[in-house]
Amino acid sequence: MTTYPARMRRWTREEYERLIDIGVFRPDEPVELLGGELIVSEPQNSAHYTAIGLVEDALRAALQPGWLVRSQGPIELDDESEPEPDVAVTRGERRSYARRHPSRPALVVEVADSSLLLDREHKGSLYARAGLEDYWIVNLVDRVLEVYRQPVPDQSAPFGWRYASTQALSPESSVELLAAPGTRLRVSDLLP
Repeated sequence: MTTYPARMRRWTREEYERLIDIGVFRPDEPVELLGGELIVSEPQNSAHYTAIGLVEDALRAALQPGWLVRSQGPIELDDESEPEPDVAVTRGERRSYARRHPSRPALVVEVADSSLLLDREHKGSLYARAGLEDYWIVNLVDRVLEVYRQPVPDQSAPFGWRYASTQALSPESSVELLAAPGTRLRVSDLLP
């Protein structure tokens, strides 16, 4: 019997948007485009969903006007990536993004339990490649906030980039947003 190697078909963001426009995916279908691959997101348990709301609440309370806190909305990273992070912070107001998604958020936050490895390695490398300076993971497994900063090239990383600075902050700690100096959040306010 003849065997053939498996081949992957990579997608562009433009093709992905077209698939959405023609109704290939249901509106509630949890699909993201990450580095040209269509990834099905994990279902959310109660703690995960609660943490997303807590992060949103804490960021909205801490940030000055002019910042937009978006949850589970697409961001345009590059020609082959349109992830939907749990929370993203960007400049502007909601109507600023009526015609296209934000492309350079000041902060991206993922909430992780079963997706912890994917969020650390795969998404972390993707966000680093896009030059996002501030990436956080609300780690529900270990009940810490993981803070990733300083994107650097690394050929061993999934997308050729990683973060040089990583910190795991306990619930008693606080964290400052790079894009909004002086804006501090208590880690305990982000954990369910």
